[in-house]
Parts: sequence; structure tokens; C-alpha cells
Amino acid sequence: MLTVAGVLLLAAGPVMIAQGVLGRRSVVRELAQQRIAFPSTGLPSALARYADAPVRTGPAARAYSDLIAGHVAQATGGRTYAEIAQECMGTGRGDERLDRLRQTAFMGETLRGALLGAYQAWQVTALVIGLGGLVLLIGAALLLLGLRL
Repeated sequence: MLTVAGVLLLAAGPVMIAQGVLGRRSVVRELAQQRIAFPSTGLPSALARYADAPVRTGPAARAYSDLIAGHVAQATGGRTYAEIAQECMGTGRGDERLDRLRQTAFMGETLRGALLGAYQAWQVTALVIGLGGLVLLIGAALLLLGLRL
């Protein structure tokens, strides 16, 4: 019984690792197609290491989403899209400046969401690769244990 479980896990581990690697490549490919790059100057000190770098990885996507968050907060005075939309629906009907601000907040938060989705996908691929390695090790241990019994 241990031998069969070991063989199954030895087969499952590499499949998980391969799927994680393929998923990671997909994230890289999708980010590359967007042609997003950090500006060469004017970055906050926490993001300075990304100056002039393309966004190709999950961590870079998250960092770029942080950059967008700062720009949106600056443009909106720290208000969210929902807060601005509520103001538009209330007293700001027909206020062109408020409509532009709402559009800015919407676009910024939408872009942030997409980049954070790429970051989350990157994290899931890391989890799948790691779990695949663990399943592989457990499979090997069970197989050796089963063969010794």
C-alpha cells in the first residue's frame, strides 16, 4: 500500500512542478505583452530599485501597483473610487472636475487590481511548485518505506 501511494505521489510531484512553472511563464508572458515599465526617475525610495525596469514578475507587478496607488491617492486626495462616486451621485452631478477625478480613480484602481491579480497568480505558482516538491519528497519516502517493509 505504501509503495503504491509512493509511486502515485512520485508521479504527481513533477506534474505539479511543471504546472507551476508553466503558470509562472504565463504570468511573465502576459505582463511582457502589456509593456509596462517603471519610470527611470521620480520613484519613491521603496521602489527605487525598479527604476527603468520592465514589469515581468509578480513582485514587480505588486510594486507597480503600489506606484499606481500613490499616484491615485495623490490625485484624489486619498479618496477611493467609491467615495468619489458617492459624491458624484450626491452633490456633484454635472461637476466635470469631479467626473474626471472619478474616472482617474476608477482607472487607477482597475489597473491596480489587474496587477495585484498577476502578483497573486505568481504567488500561487510558487505554492504549486513548492507543494510539488514536497509531494515528490513524500512520495520518495513512502516508496522507500514500502520497499523496506
